[in-house]
Amino acid sequence: MRVLHVISALAEGGPEHQLRLLVRRLPHESEVVTLSPPGAVAAALRAGGTTVHELTGRRGLGTVGGLRRLIRRGRFDLVHAHVHRACVPGRFAARLAGVPRVVATEHHVAGDAGHLYLTAERLGRLTIAATPAIAQRLREWGVPEQRIAVVPKAVAADEFRFDPGVRAAVRTRLGIAPEAAVIGGVGRLEPGERFDRLVRAVAEVPGATLLLVGDGPARDALEKLAAIEGITDRVVFAGAVAHAREMLCAMDVYASPSEETFGLGVLEAVAAGLPAVYAHCEPFGAHPVEGVKRLTPHDRESLPRALRAELLCCAERRFRRLPARTAGSRYDADHLAEEVDQIYRRTAE
Repeated sequence: MRVLHVISALAEGGPEHQLRLLVRRLPHESEVVTLSPPGAVAAALRAGGTTVHELTGRRGLGTVGGLRRLIRRGRFDLVHAHVHRACVPGRFAARLAGVPRVVATEHHVAGDAGHLYLTAERLGRLTIAATPAIAQRLREWGVPEQRIAVVPKAVAADEFRFDPGVRAAVRTRLGIAPEAAVIGGVGRLEPGERFDRLVRAVAEVPGATLLLVGDGPARDALEKLAAIEGITDRVVFAGAVAHAREMLCAMDVYASPSEETFGLGVLEAVAAGLPAVYAHCEPFGAHPVEGVKRLTPHDRESLPRALRAELLCCAERRFRRLPARTAGSRYDADHLAEEVDQIYRRTAE
């Protein structure tokens, strides 16, 4: 089967990496088209042998028309749109190109669906929701239950294996001392990620260095907050990275302070052998494992207290890494591909 994956961007975000994991595991001939200038994930796909098309600089009907021509030229059997901004043009273009087998994956949804989205949704066979919360939002929008499937986000644990050499090299590059106790967070620097909580918490952990990996509109505010808390010299902003593994190798404890996240970063952290504390992580919600601690809701002291405790544990084991852990096969990249492949086969029935 020839499959065209349509995505709004191929930079460094979570949905882009989910697509990368999926494409390399599907038993189909897959090609990808990005609607925005490509970045590191596009390069990784190409390096793995996947054809990546660029359909940038177009909007509205221009995007639909360009996609329709690409679908027809490629003689694709199925079109899979990823991320909200690509779902509408992807579905319309597939139908105009005469491809009835259309699937979409929603990674984030907010606000109201709108008439155009619901019209486009009817042109597809099924929408994959990356979380139960997204599935519920789709139902509230009016998407029929039988047209929704929940397939959770996934991690390829072997991609995050710890390497002491990488740890040393990254710390040298970032100006972090080899013996420093490093608390880390990874994600887009925006208000919903609540990295402000992490900055304040690290101010209450004497001697700890905070490594924030990512970029976004909240960076200036976080830098100012670090100055207000008097820890500017203990906060390192690494910027966005193509893959989190190197930065995770440089950390000693991982923290996820957001209550609005799925928790993919926590899965990556524990795969790298890190202890992790989190406000919300769906995969570990009811299945705690060694070195993974949920913060107490509405307790301001919960985060700094948990960080101090984890660093003490790190010191007791002389900062040796924990074994790599997972949240089970349901959140494994191979399982993701198997579930999506079954959905593809259902569209032919």
